[in-house]
Parts: sequence; C-alpha cells; structure tokens
Amino acid sequence: MSFRTFQLSLYHLRPWLTLIVIVWLLGSLGLGWLVNSLLIIFGLLLLAPIVAFFGFRWWLQRNLVSDRCPVCEYEFTGLNQTQLQCPNCGEALLVQQGRFQRFTPEGTIDVTAVEVPAKSLED
Repeated sequence: MSFRTFQLSLYHLRPWLTLIVIVWLLGSLGLGWLVNSLLIIFGLLLLAPIVAFFGFRWWLQRNLVSDRCPVCEYEFTGLNQTQLQCPNCGEALLVQQGRFQRFTPEGTIDVTAVEVPAKSLED
C-alpha cells in the first residue's frame, strides 16, 4: 500500500474524524450535556417516523371496517364508530362493532313496501 493510497483512504474518513474531534473537545470543555442532548434529538428524529408508521398501521387494523351495506349489499370500507353514507344507494349508515347498521333517527318507523297486484272488478 503506497502513501498515496493511504492518503486517499484518509480523505474519505476526514469528515468523521472531524466530528469525533469536535465531540471530544466539547466533552473536555464540560459541554458533554450539549453533545448528549444533540444525540438524543437526532435519535428521536430517526425513531419518531418509524414509531408513527407502526402506530398508525396498528390503529388502522383496529378501526378499519369492510362490510356490505344492509340496504343494497354494496361492499365498501369505513372507520369504526363513525357515521357515513353508502356510496351506491346513499343510505345513512352507522359503523358499530365492526358492522354497518342503518342510521335512523329515534321515532322513525321502518316500513317495507309490498307490491299488490291490481285486480279488475270484473274478475
């Protein structure tokens, strides 16, 4: 290994060596708390997005509900404990306990219409 090759390999380590020397100097001057707090902030900045990603995935798995509309049988997705409208028929629905339920105000009477064939008087 020649001197020139050794010099080039040190060139790539130069920023890291500079950082180590600065940290050592700050520590020797009694500013170790500054180095520690910067390392903690840097660690939090790296860990916060990872924890947020996995936390959001966990929350979605617990609260995302995929079910069929009780009126038109159209399958879609909603969030648990929310009120929404069916995108197919427009029926107001309430998501409770992992199921879609019709949302009707109190006192509403649900009526099912039955088609009655017309008879003529001559029969």
